[in-house]
Parts: sequence; structure tokens; C-alpha cells
Amino acid sequence: MDGFFNWLGEAIGNVIRTVVNGLHAVFGNLWQAIDGFVDGLTGSLGINDSIFSIVVLVIGVLLLLNGIRSLIRGGVVGGIVWLLLGLLILSWLIR
Repeated sequence: MDGFFNWLGEAIGNVIRTVVNGLHAVFGNLWQAIDGFVDGLTGSLGINDSIFSIVVLVIGVLLLLNGIRSLIRGGVVGGIVWLLLGLLILSWLIR
């Protein structure tokens, strides 16, 4: 009976090890892809790769998109204001 439980424990341990290795491969590669994307994006823009810089970059791009949408809808003054705010933030961030 002792040999059976030893075998059962090894089998369950091997299954758990396989699942953990598979999850590590999936999420490890996903993390490397995200890290490579952030490094490429920040390197091409000349900004730091901190979370603050990424958040400011997203805010600046969203302001630009709001300005473009406002111009498309016919709001010239609002569109220009949104575009200038977005450009101000992005020019402050990008070296």
C-alpha cells in the first residue's frame, strides 16, 4: 500500500509541476512581450519607462483624440483647446 501512495503523490506532483511550468511559460512570455513593447515605445519617444511617464503619455494622447473628435463634430474652438492641451502635455513629456 505504501508504494501506491508514493506513486500517487509523485503523479500528482508531476501534474502540478506541469501546470505551473505551463503557466510560467505563458505569463513569462506575456510579461516579456509587454516589457519589450514598453521599452520600444519609451525608447522611440525618448521618455523614461516609469509608470508616471506612461500615464502622462496616455493622458496626452487622450487629449489629442478629444481634440480631433471635437474638430470632426464641428467644435473648432473646443477642438483647438483640446489639441493645444494635448500638445502641451506631450511636448513637456517627450524630449
